[in-house]
Amino acid sequence: MKDETMGQEDAAQDAEACAEALESLDRISLDEIAFDDSGADVQDEPEAEAQSDDQDADDVEPAEDEADHEDTESEAGNQPESDTGEETVLLDSLPAEDSLTRELPGLGSAPAVDETIAMGDIPLPSVPSAREAEARHRKMPPKRRNLMVAGVVAVALVAGGAGYAAWNGYQQEQAAAVAASAHTMMSVQIGVHAAGLDCSTGSKIPVQVSGQDSDGSSVSETLYVDEHGRGIKLLPGDYTLSIAASPIAADGTIYTVPTTKTQVTVKSDGQDLSAQAAFKLKVPSADTVTNDQIDAAAKYAEEGGTSSAATAKVLQQAATARRNAAVNAVGAQKAQAARDADARHKATDLYQLDIPVEWYGKVETWQNGSTLCIYLAGDSDTPLVTLVTVRDGESFTPDEGDAVLGAANLGNGYTVYASGPVYPYVVPQTINGRTQSPVSTYPMDTAIELVELTTGNRYTYSQIKNDLVGKDGNADAATKLETDYLAQILLPSIKAQD
Repeated sequence: MKDETMGQEDAAQDAEACAEALESLDRISLDEIAFDDSGADVQDEPEAEAQSDDQDADDVEPAEDEADHEDTESEAGNQPESDTGEETVLLDSLPAEDSLTRELPGLGSAPAVDETIAMGDIPLPSVPSAREAEARHRKMPPKRRNLMVAGVVAVALVAGGAGYAAWNGYQQEQAAAVAASAHTMMSVQIGVHAAGLDCSTGSKIPVQVSGQDSDGSSVSETLYVDEHGRGIKLLPGDYTLSIAASPIAADGTIYTVPTTKTQVTVKSDGQDLSAQAAFKLKVPSADTVTNDQIDAAAKYAEEGGTSSAATAKVLQQAATARRNAAVNAVGAQKAQAARDADARHKATDLYQLDIPVEWYGKVETWQNGSTLCIYLAGDSDTPLVTLVTVRDGESFTPDEGDAVLGAANLGNGYTVYASGPVYPYVVPQTINGRTQSPVSTYPMDTAIELVELTTGNRYTYSQIKNDLVGKDGNADAATKLETDYLAQILLPSIKAQD
């Protein structure tokens, strides 16, 4: 009993403390909370009013009286009420044979009620029924009911505040994640194509980056990518990309730097920008590479395109050597071409000309005054064309079996006539065993070469034999082939002698 009484007192004190706490939580007015007691019986109203009057008259320990009253009803059932001020005696302090008796207050000499209780007969606490709970709610003092409702409201407010705090925390975490992403370097890939470049043995490609990052800060720097376009890391933002200089391949190759610039937006890590930013570095003729191009490539290779300055130096030397070798080779070719041109250049007392390039090395010449004969190398009896000078107004008659293949007026009172066999027609006739009298008979290899030389390799022997000449012996088509070719490459080179 004493323990229960102490528990009731603690509960009352807790309730009062909760009420005081609620007053400090946004000053919630309990007057705003409506209670519906319409279900209470009319006969209980006087009792409620009496209880309210008692509380107004005596505010010393209202919570304890109500608690004692409710506990007595729930535990003792229909037992007479006992004086709450009477001292509680523990059961184990009495003799086993004594009975637990007490005199009911206010009964005077009424017979004592034997309240002997066996230790094994102590009743267990029971759960009140719905009717008892409703009656207890009606009998509960307004102040205590207000405290209980206020407690529920407080719990709801605390739970709602915790939910708001959790949502607000989530929002803050999301904002922090976005902010952190805006300050995180993102790897991006661009598109590059440089034939033969391997950045593991050569230098990387320097990319000039300018623009503004997500913080609003201006960016201007050089970054380096490999042959796959990987290696750039940037904060989110908008940038303009361009190639700063050529890389240097291991063999010394220098590339032509594209002049295009591309604008990109960096949004996420691992972003592939190869569709928006693609650069093609072409390989120029090595002999055209300048010292400035090599020096610029070496500068960027040393600043970040290679692992060390020593490696960049080796690549620069390779580029210089490659360029020099190409220049030397081109020079040698030009020298040889000049020698060949001299060899192809022929002159008489009245005119000069150049042997066609297609004929060079395959023909030889003999000269007699202003007459020049070009014949098949090693066979002076097989002339391709003979050039004869005739005064203007005079006629020209070619040798038997030859035809006039063209003429060039020198402008100094002379005209040069070109004549010779029509090999595109004569040779097939000879090989076919025709009865016409050819200039000569030719082995097949010679026949093929003669046809190719006099047509500038535009037609093969088989094409001329089967398609242009055929078996009808018509020489018009074959003759036109040779005259057209000589008119295009030989006769224009004939000029009057200075």
